[in-house]
Amino acid sequence: MSIFRKKPIHDLIHKNKSVSIQLKQTLNGFDLILLGVGAIVGTGIFILPGTVAALHSGPAIVFSFVIAAIVCALAAMCYSEFASAVPVAGSAYTYGYVIFGEFIAWLLGWALLLEYGLAVASVASGWSSYLNAFLRGFHIEIPAAFSNSFDPANGTFINIPAILIVFLVAFLLTRGIKESTRVNTMIVFLKIGVILLFLIVGVFYVKPSNWQPFMPFGFSGVLNGAALVFFAYLGFDAVSSAAEEVKNPRRNMPIGIIGSLLVCTLLYMAVSVVLTGIASYKELNVSDPVAFALQLIDQNWVAGVISLGAVIGMLTVILVMLYGGTRLVYALGRDGLLPKIMAEVSPKHQTPVKNTWIYSTIIAFFAGVVPLSRLAELVNMGTLFAFMLVSFGILFLRKNKEVSQDGFKTPFYPVLPIVSTILCLFLMTRLQPLTWLVCGIWFAIGLIIYFSYGKRHSKLNK
Repeated sequence: MSIFRKKPIHDLIHKNKSVSIQLKQTLNGFDLILLGVGAIVGTGIFILPGTVAALHSGPAIVFSFVIAAIVCALAAMCYSEFASAVPVAGSAYTYGYVIFGEFIAWLLGWALLLEYGLAVASVASGWSSYLNAFLRGFHIEIPAAFSNSFDPANGTFINIPAILIVFLVAFLLTRGIKESTRVNTMIVFLKIGVILLFLIVGVFYVKPSNWQPFMPFGFSGVLNGAALVFFAYLGFDAVSSAAEEVKNPRRNMPIGIIGSLLVCTLLYMAVSVVLTGIASYKELNVSDPVAFALQLIDQNWVAGVISLGAVIGMLTVILVMLYGGTRLVYALGRDGLLPKIMAEVSPKHQTPVKNTWIYSTIIAFFAGVVPLSRLAELVNMGTLFAFMLVSFGILFLRKNKEVSQDGFKTPFYPVLPIVSTILCLFLMTRLQPLTWLVCGIWFAIGLIIYFSYGKRHSKLNK
């Protein structure tokens, strides 16, 4: 039983089509762009620009976003080629199975479970903070003991709003992907409207003097900021998890992945410029920097609208990242690397209902007890690891004779995939040593599960 056994692409695609109960193909390119924007625009635009500018980049955070966007764009090209060639649920995990073999695929899948799960937990935690800020405007206060992560020394024990929102979104996902995307579409338009309102109002209060010094922490600070705001771009890879539920995936997957990344980069850059122009970067280390900046210029009604928009807008991030995680668990279960209950699809809703509730319960625990600050860097590590291997995998995909040649192709091959691989590895080196340690423990647990269960129960054994 070789741990590097691979899945033939032809068998992978046609075997899935022969299954009696399968995921329904209902999504088009526009749905995918909205799905990507729904996942990407959230905590990254409502929280990170302030905290990262204050502690790492200063007004030059706009360059941090550009650098992170470039790394993401290169990886997005590679993802698009894979999604076009292998339109199957599982994202980078499935691509790894085809190119590198089962063991590397498992490591990729395990890294993505960390990314999707902790991204949902961290955004749910941030959502709880914005909900509290919004409710305080109506003189409603959720007791701190039940609305913050576990910290008995400060009198907090569990974040109940964060837990409840994870379960609410899980329920929505079990109803069906088309129903979920309708909700996502409405919220995405609302969210973009709120961001445009901030830009239109805020641009009249920009003081160029706030941009001086532009790079107070040096270029090293800009690079450290890029490694952190990378978190803001999570989500475009979750779009690739929808491959089995997309009409004409060879055409629509690249549109969804690259289109959503482009829209979000423009929004992030605009918000960064206006935010650091309204307020000094030194003042922005707060949990709700966009609303805080508007309060400084006495635009309290706009700040209230922004807080409401953040509360509603973060729902789509939780929705898409939780969706990506459940489809990954589905793929792992279908391949036998996790118990087969994870791959059961409801005949009524044509969604993996059981795995959605199991996965969501685990995430809800982390959302309820782990602080937001400890979650974000762990998410970045799992993501960069996956991006690095997907980019490197293009070099092997092109040599695979089974791959159709009429889909999307990464430009400037092989230079672009190699540069993408190097840049992802470089950003990983900018993360804290503690992050590497915790991720090492996570991967050790993954190895135990693979060698004690996954390797023996893999469908490739048959």
